[in-house]
Amino acid sequence: MTPPTLLLIDDEEEIRRSTAQTLQLAGFDVREFAAAEPALDYITPGFKSVVISDIRMPGMDGMTLLAKVREIDADVPVILVTGHGDVQLAVRAMREGAYDFIEKPFNGQHLADVALRAVDWRSLVLENRLLRAAAGQRDDVESRLLGRSPAMIDLRYRLRAVAATDADVLIIGDTGVGKEVAARAIHDLSSRSLKPFVAINCAALPANLIESELFGHEAGAFPGAIRARYGKFEHARGGTVLLDEIGSMPSDLQAKLIRVIQDRMIVRLGSNEPIPLDVRFIATSKVELEDEAVAGRFRADLLYRLNVVTLRIPSLSARREDVPVLFLQLAREAAGRYRRDMVEIPQPVLAEIARRDWPGNVRELRNAADRYVLGLGIDGLDPLPAGDDGLRLAERVARFERAVIADALRAHGGSLKAVYEALGISRKTLYEKMQRYDIDKNELHDA
Repeated sequence: MTPPTLLLIDDEEEIRRSTAQTLQLAGFDVREFAAAEPALDYITPGFKSVVISDIRMPGMDGMTLLAKVREIDADVPVILVTGHGDVQLAVRAMREGAYDFIEKPFNGQHLADVALRAVDWRSLVLENRLLRAAAGQRDDVESRLLGRSPAMIDLRYRLRAVAATDADVLIIGDTGVGKEVAARAIHDLSSRSLKPFVAINCAALPANLIESELFGHEAGAFPGAIRARYGKFEHARGGTVLLDEIGSMPSDLQAKLIRVIQDRMIVRLGSNEPIPLDVRFIATSKVELEDEAVAGRFRADLLYRLNVVTLRIPSLSARREDVPVLFLQLAREAAGRYRRDMVEIPQPVLAEIARRDWPGNVRELRNAADRYVLGLGIDGLDPLPAGDDGLRLAERVARFERAVIADALRAHGGSLKAVYEALGISRKTLYEKMQRYDIDKNELHDA
């Protein structure tokens, strides 16, 4: 049986090594980090183990790390180690979702016991997710890439299929549709899920440091290179590299990337020694790279190596029937994040949200859900429009259901088959609801 992997973060080397040794003797596989940021590359919604971190650290401290981990997956156990006098801070951390806290100086066996309980708890969480999926409920992928439209059902099917392989993937989609979310889902469903997921924003890499950032360098490779440093490609060994917005990568670096993808080998700056690279590449783009290649702005040979499998994520305008349920989910997440009670969203508001254009896609819709939960409204829409607060729940549900069916009929040009498949109901149920709500598909289509 593979020993559980713990991520141990402490900027004090002596304490970190001593703690790691104690945990290793207790049967854990320990990955050590002197800072919190590199450890985040290992945290995904499919992360199978536990994070142990000191609270007081330069740069990103333990509390910030806790918040970042919870943004990725609120059920990843984070154990915080506190110094004397930090107990109030630790209590605050527990309220904000920490699994437990240990006060220095601590007994090593006690920490190991707490970590083992946390590992067992995390295993149960992941097992329950799998059982829910096997029972026909929403699985982890469906909760990340929400929607019952045919385009989203097909996307999730293709994503699960490719995740089980080691093929490189190209993900195409407009800004804000969730390309990185899809990439992380592929990583988490793959055999590489326990290894790093390293996201590289190709548009934000500094031109003068880009090769060093990706390939690493040896000491003395250039002025200021005091010691050897491995780059992001090496850091991701065994895991997944996400090349975000690869169309923005400079052409000279595109040529070097071709060799890396083809040979799975890199050479650090200032060295002639090739280093084997076991990684999977996932690239994203908001523009069609075929068009960019024809225009001479992207290397065609790099495109052919990247698009072994191409996934396309539809914009919200192409799946309007998904917008109401997606907004409700984002609002529930916002309520939990801001510690607010979930506000009731009247049907007219949901209907208006479904009708509107969202050029920023899910990212823009998430911001709108945040504002709504905070009571700020959405572009003039009040949280509780006048006249709706007196409606009974059944009336609100009926209005919402009628609006969703009507919008789906409009979106699919009156095709009943497309509508009942998109809404996940039977043909008979759709006919009954259309009769109950006096919906005439011809009138809707003509309108």
